[in-house]
Amino acid sequence: QVQLAESGGGSVQAGGSLRLSCVVSGITYSGRCMGWFRQAPGKEREGVATIYTSYGYTYYADSVKGRFTISQDNAKKTVFLQMNSLKPEDTSMYYCAVNLQPYLCADLRASDYEYWGQGTQVTVSS
Repeated sequence: QVQLAESGGGSVQAGGSLRLSCVVSGITYSGRCMGWFRQAPGKEREGVATIYTSYGYTYYADSVKGRFTISQDNAKKTVFLQMNSLKPEDTSMYYCAVNLQPYLCADLRASDYEYWGQGTQVTVSS
């Protein structure tokens, strides 16, 4: 059974930083695309950043480029999202997901992802 468990969310003031973690179990980690997505109330789920687990290729939404960094610890089957210079508009529920088809990694499209975590809330106050 595939399971993803996110942690690291919380409340922070604008300009602050948070680091999210996602531990994956029940699946071979290599050769996958791991992604972070977010969804605010009343809005569609949007792709934030993805990483191709075999080679570490990373992809980002324009809205977070230069501020967020996705990384991984292959041995621990864990993917991270370092979020710096946070803005109030980054406030959202953040989800970790796995896509079994790594060639879709660059698309940051939520519908491509088969398995999802429960989410962790990030709140940025002005």
